[in-house]
Amino acid sequence: MINKHRVCVVTFPVSQSGVIPLSNFVNILKKLSNNISVISSDVFLRNYVICKDNIRIYPVTHAKGRTSLERIKNYLVTQIKISIKILKLRRKFDICIFFIGGDGLIVPCIVCKLLNKKTILYFAGSMIQTARNKNDALVGFLKLLSSINKRTCDRIILYSPNLIKEWNLEKYKDKILIAHEHFLDFSKFKVKKKLSERNDLVGYIGRLSEEKGVLNFVKAIPEILKERDDLEFLICGDGELRDEIEKYVSENNLNDKVKLAGWIPHEKLPDYLNELKLVVLPSFTEGLPNIMLEAMACGTPVLATPVGAISDVIKDEETGFIMKDNSPECIARNVIRALNHSNLEQVAQNARALVEKEFTFEKAVERYRKILDDL
Repeated sequence: MINKHRVCVVTFPVSQSGVIPLSNFVNILKKLSNNISVISSDVFLRNYVICKDNIRIYPVTHAKGRTSLERIKNYLVTQIKISIKILKLRRKFDICIFFIGGDGLIVPCIVCKLLNKKTILYFAGSMIQTARNKNDALVGFLKLLSSINKRTCDRIILYSPNLIKEWNLEKYKDKILIAHEHFLDFSKFKVKKKLSERNDLVGYIGRLSEEKGVLNFVKAIPEILKERDDLEFLICGDGELRDEIEKYVSENNLNDKVKLAGWIPHEKLPDYLNELKLVVLPSFTEGLPNIMLEAMACGTPVLATPVGAISDVIKDEETGFIMKDNSPECIARNVIRALNHSNLEQVAQNARALVEKEFTFEKAVERYRKILDDL
């Protein structure tokens, strides 16, 4: 019954890194509705990787700010812009799903409730945890917005039951559902080069931002090289820490060992992943990182911190490697442990088999069919 649901997906204006998760989510909804509206940024409008047939996209811009007061003002202005679009679209949807960055969109959420629309708050990541890791001066303001939003919405979607405690959501457990929008194109994300044929290259792929723990990974490299001076390192991505990372690499004479590749287009990721012996995800906070699943599909072992839904997928020394924390010392010990594992090829094969079974498009569609039908 594809016509049953009329859905509006709302995000805080996404950056380049949000295009693939949002595209995947909308692709899933396409199987459940032929009436979908998306309120997001012009970045998504320019780069989205979905068919255009039954999707209407309404771009919203957001101005960043320098001072805390200016940032608050711009944040609220963006919410008003989104709310105006919701009001104009009110006859075109019955369910509003607040996706990336949606946990702070209090004004649009209240508008939806006043319009008697069903609202779903999708926690793909924690805005509060990210702000805390960055020592953001607005963490208190964002916490207040998120708290009101969680009380206002009809349902909250998390990637894992682990996140209920990790993100202090126990009081909302009666409205929490567990699901994710992740699925992989296994014709693209596949093993092109056996692990034994790859160079001794260790990589990080993701945003170069504080909550990702990437600076700790870079600081672990000198310790790793003391044990394995044959290794080289690849850092792919962009973000506010890029200059600091470049400075550290230069000051510690690591330029011959570390390459900063910048932002990698999604279609080129399989090629990069098939060159790596190990992907390191040293995050302070996560939901369910796409890059982890994509690496596993390419037969590339993953070493990660046990945050978010990661430990639901990676079992230490079975489908990957888990490290206790993301201190440089801990990262260094565990990179050596993973690379020296006697059965690394089998770990990679187990990981590939897991994602092939659990992260199909069909399974993702069925999860959301049940959620929308039960709303």
